[in-house]
Amino acid sequence: MKNKFIYFAVLASLGLASCEPEFENEVSNASYSAGDADFSSYVAIGNSLTSGYMDGTVSRVGQQYSFPNILAHQFAVVGGGEFIQPSYAEDTGNLGGLLINGQPFPSAQANAFPTRLIINASVGGPQNIAGTSTINVSPSTLQATAYNNMGVPGAKTFHLTLQGYGNIANLATGTANPYFVRHAVTPNSTVIGDAMTKNPTFFTNWIGNNDVLGYATNGGSGSTAGTGSADITPSAVFSAAYGAIIDQLTANGAKGVVATIPSVTAIPFFTTVPYNPITAALLASQADPTGAGTIQALNTQLYGPLKQALTAFGAGDRINLLSATGQNPLLIKDETLTNLSAQLTAAFTPTLGPVLAAQYGQIFGQARQTTNNDLVLLTTRTAIGTAPAGIPAPLDKYGITFPLEDKHILIPSEKDAIAAATTDFNNIIRAKAAAKNLAVADMNAIMNQLVSGLRVEDGQIYTANYFSTAGVNTVLFSLDGVHPNARGYAVIANEVIKVINNYYHAKLPLVSAGTYPGATVLVTN
Repeated sequence: MKNKFIYFAVLASLGLASCEPEFENEVSNASYSAGDADFSSYVAIGNSLTSGYMDGTVSRVGQQYSFPNILAHQFAVVGGGEFIQPSYAEDTGNLGGLLINGQPFPSAQANAFPTRLIINASVGGPQNIAGTSTINVSPSTLQATAYNNMGVPGAKTFHLTLQGYGNIANLATGTANPYFVRHAVTPNSTVIGDAMTKNPTFFTNWIGNNDVLGYATNGGSGSTAGTGSADITPSAVFSAAYGAIIDQLTANGAKGVVATIPSVTAIPFFTTVPYNPITAALLASQADPTGAGTIQALNTQLYGPLKQALTAFGAGDRINLLSATGQNPLLIKDETLTNLSAQLTAAFTPTLGPVLAAQYGQIFGQARQTTNNDLVLLTTRTAIGTAPAGIPAPLDKYGITFPLEDKHILIPSEKDAIAAATTDFNNIIRAKAAAKNLAVADMNAIMNQLVSGLRVEDGQIYTANYFSTAGVNTVLFSLDGVHPNARGYAVIANEVIKVINNYYHAKLPLVSAGTYPGATVLVTN
């Protein structure tokens, strides 16, 4: 089966490449001022969006483009103090990734922390850069240091107050985070506790994305009120943790900026793969060069009989015949549908026999085709057309002859749950900020604008469409589809600076986002 859903060749032809950060935007001008703020000890609290995570990892070079690091360079113009991030000096090849005791961290995937994504020009697609990570988490590599950048990839809001979250002994049970383990001051440290040892006079707090993002990137397969990595955090838990973080950050009079949570379903991870990627050309083979014969066979042997049976049960709108000339939707399982397994089993028994009919009934009882109200995850593109475990031919093609699972798709009810939680969490963030007289950076509004285009100070329009053949140099997202690239973090830094200038009467210089790099393109991997 050919994967033709996303085309990267145009990116490779443009020769985009990453480079070492130069921070050419540094300025020194007496007209700039800190206003009512004190940047002498700036601390950044958050998750991967704060750490400088991009292209699926934290790497030595990528980390330098974190938005807090960009901010700190601008703060230095008005007396800002030293800003230190966790050391990635051992990442000599700029590969990113992460090892635990010298080995890939075991998970449902082959490696939970692979190397960074690049564009391989020889194949025109994204790949993890070849090589083995040199970033290792072991008892002998712990840094035991609090840093100004306390962004911890993967952290949810309540994790920042959790003792033992930096204890290497807790990695095996999933109650610790290897990124925090690397630099936790003690095994019982909390992220916020270590941050407070820096005695911050100013802070940014952009935490909360993962409290809803994990549910979204797992296709809504988790709980809408749980504390697992694939769950939406319960509102009461979020509110208590967020309030505790803000109370500690402001305990000694520090000022700061808090950021709202973006509407995660607007990011490229959920908007890149279309809901209707199945074409005759996609199904073409040596035996069927146009794919039209395959389309006809699918209609005759599967889609037609399913359509007929479902129509008899008043659910004919779940399935339509495939077109040989247009784009066709994916086949998915929708757990919100009435389960018609028993009815389908009975309908297919005369022609398929009881055993095979029961299998068809079980597989297609809640099946339907996608609509433009569904979102296909970026990671699903590699599953389409592959064989589900234990499923023989002819039903062995995900999304075509076998329904994609809950983890592959966001259906409308799941999108609604995400939207409701995002609104709830942002209301909590705003209320906590108002109670402490803190500035708010509305990242929700900023990221939403990226869908239609955002014009910034350099006159350029930036978009989220990072696979477009036009204007690729104006892309803000990295290749993982979730995190910004260096240019995107520069735009975020500017939005925070504008909030600071307005709220704290400061005069801080902006950066020129266009001077920051995009994707890395290699001739071959």
